[in-house]
Formats: sequence, structure tokens, C-alpha cells
Amino acid sequence: MDWGLANRLAQLIQADGRCMFLPIDHGYFQGPTRKLEQPRKTIEPLMPDADALLITRGVLRSCVDPAKSKPIILRVSGGTSMVGKDLANEGLTTSMEEAIRLNVSAVGISIFVGTDYEKDSLLNLAKLVDEGEKYGIPVMAVTAVGKELEKRDARYLALCSRIAAELGARVVKTYWCENFEKVVQGCPVPVVMAGGPQVDTEREVFDFVYDGLQKGAIGVNLGRNIWQNEHPVAMMKAIRALIHDNATPQQAQDIFERVKGEKWAVKA
Repeated sequence: MDWGLANRLAQLIQADGRCMFLPIDHGYFQGPTRKLEQPRKTIEPLMPDADALLITRGVLRSCVDPAKSKPIILRVSGGTSMVGKDLANEGLTTSMEEAIRLNVSAVGISIFVGTDYEKDSLLNLAKLVDEGEKYGIPVMAVTAVGKELEKRDARYLALCSRIAAELGARVVKTYWCENFEKVVQGCPVPVVMAGGPQVDTEREVFDFVYDGLQKGAIGVNLGRNIWQNEHPVAMMKAIRALIHDNATPQQAQDIFERVKGEKWAVKA
């Protein structure tokens, strides 16, 4: 692996082999998402505990202090919205030259396996990998499912993740599911867990994150389950403990309860 590519991956995946990515790119298709209406306000208290941010170039430039940033995974696919005909009909929205200009550590792109736009999204990934490898910038593939949440089973996600790896993605972001080990075992590159829609309790988040880590994921890329929580800083610290301190779900719950009661804890 070329030094530049290895160096960028090392910025994302920490010395313990784990990572905690914070995605705040939801606005590229959802607009002003709840509790992400003012991205700078959402990001700042969470930044200290993040290993990297997944973000679009517009929000990066307007809402992140370049002197206090974390490594950046730049969202480079899009072109659709929640009110459009099909979320899967994405294209590349940002050039590799722009990624270099922004000094990012990786770029991120969604793939939509099993949709009418499967071929387009997979060829977009292949093209992006070609460009990324040329300049030493790793590509993270996101196994998106649009509104079809029932597709989040091990067989489907294993298929998506393996295809992404086969096409050259250096990291794959996919959903946690039952029998998650089948997804990880079939994917020859590191797997990080996405969160999806917000769940009912914090403990549910801690349980699935812990389970995924035990089954081979190297970390998470969680957004709404953190910054839509009433105590986002407490969630961030609890999940970081699961990832980097090998905490149990109960220990994470204890950290959450303690931090949310501290005077400096930021409430959304």
C-alpha cells in the first residue's frame, strides 16, 4: 500500500484497530434534518470524541473550523432527495481534485444493490476507486437501502459488502443485522456499522454496537442515534467507550447516565 493511502487510513482507523465516525451528511438528501438544522451547533460538542467526520463539502466549508477539525470522509455521491422519484438514482457530485483541495482522509459513496440503478451506483464506485487509488485517497462504500428497510438482513448486506470490496472499496459501511458475523466474514476489508433510524432506548444502541464489535466490525458510523438523542455528548462518550475501551453495554449505559447528569453536558 502506498504511503499516502496508508497514512490516510491510519488517520481514520486508530492504533487499536477501531474507529468512531460521526456522519453529518444527511442533509444532502434530507435537507435540514431534525437536530441537524444548524450543523455547526451539532458538530462542535461532539467533535472531541469523534475519530472522523462524514460530511459534504458545503457543510465542511461553512460549519467546520479548519484549525480544529478531525479527519474528513467527504461525501461525494448524491443528486437525489427524499421528495424525488428514487433515492437510488445517485451520481458523483464531487471531483477527486476537490477532495484533494479539501485535504480529506477518504471519500464516501453510496451503492444501491438490487435497485433499478444498481449498475450505475456500482460503476460510480469503480470509477471513484480508480481516481482514489491514483491519488492515494481511500474510498468508503456505503451499502444504502433507501426506504426499503426490510432489506437489512445478513444475506443481502453480505452481498452488498462483498461487492463493494470486490470493486476496490477500502472500507465498507453497512447496517448491523442479525447474524452480523456473516456480513463481516464475507467482506475482506474493514466493516463499520451504520445506525439507521433512531431506536427507542439508548440501551438498544449499546447492545447492537457491542454485538457488532464482537462479530468483527471495527467501529461505527452513527449519526441520528447520537445527535438526535436528548443527550448527544453522553451518547458519544458511551459509544466511544464501547469501541475504544472495550466497555460492555451496561458499562456504556452507566457512562451515559453519569455524563448526561454532569453540568457541562450539552443537551440538544
